Amino acid sequence: MITSRAVVERIPKTFAMLRFDPGETVRSVQLYGVDPDVMARATTILCAEFGVAHVDLNFGCPVPKVTRRGGGGALPWKRDRLAAILTATVAAAEPFGVPVTMKTRVGIDGDHETFLDAGRIAADCGCAAIALHARTVKQAYGGEADWARIAELVDATSIPVLGNGDIWEASDALDMMRRTGCAGVVIGRGCLGRPWLFRDLAAAFAGEPAPPLPDLGEVAAMVYRHAELLADLEGETYGLRDLRKHMAWYFKGFPVGGEVRRALAMVESLSQLEGLLATLDPSEPFPAAELGSPRGRQGAPRGKVVLPYGWLDSESLGDTDIADAESDVSGG
Repeated sequence: MITSRAVVERIPKTFAMLRFDPGETVRSVQLYGVDPDVMARATTILCAEFGVAHVDLNFGCPVPKVTRRGGGGALPWKRDRLAAILTATVAAAEPFGVPVTMKTRVGIDGDHETFLDAGRIAADCGCAAIALHARTVKQAYGGEADWARIAELVDATSIPVLGNGDIWEASDALDMMRRTGCAGVVIGRGCLGRPWLFRDLAAAFAGEPAPPLPDLGEVAAMVYRHAELLADLEGETYGLRDLRKHMAWYFKGFPVGGEVRRALAMVESLSQLEGLLATLDPSEPFPAAELGSPRGRQGAPRGKVVLPYGWLDSESLGDTDIADAESDVSGG
């Protein structure tokens, strides 16, 4: 996810995030912003200069520093601003033949739902599809996703709906599609420490047998390859620091000793990582008990959603400037 203003202002850090591998023939970018004009300008840059083939707009972030300024998952409450952003972005992408999709949540909370209106607005504005994370902003990443809301959106909108929330295994994706009628799925936390999930999804959608689960040796090889790629992208020092947070997810359930886990969580170089991985038993089978278990951010639902003063008083924003809501922590 990148912010529209950072693209327009050509921030080097943001442009570095737009590096694509030569093998990425379909280049997709998730864009976040709150101003229609800035979003349109950013989309033009992405399509014209970076060869992007798909732009996804994120309106699902539950982070308080974003919602308190009217951004992220709070923005769809202001129907007029959502429509203005979608209209401007779709118009900017149209000359390049690039489809625009959007992602949202069920609503701010159970009393302030937005997803059905968002589906209607997305269709009216020319979006190619809409993805729904089947939780409210108040739920954040806690509890269980309510897949029934995805089915409601499928029935209410004329464009394809993609389901999101609690897809930990390929079987979950098939179950979601069967139960909701959604056209596809969006993977978030499910792939953390499990990059082979996409391989499993491809096999499941093709009706092929599920590939065997990786043993500890295969997982260790993936970790090292992950480290190599990050080192190539960010440099060894920053790349290995970035990798640290992934260690617990990769080795969840495997019999890896506490000292080794702590060392992996503080790894500083490729050579150190190689030495630590060499101490593991490569024949150790995948811990089947971990199948279907949550990964990534969780926690309990929030007591309340932090919003700008009077935000819920009206569904219209007008020309109010909420540029401060554009933060690089927005996700959803």
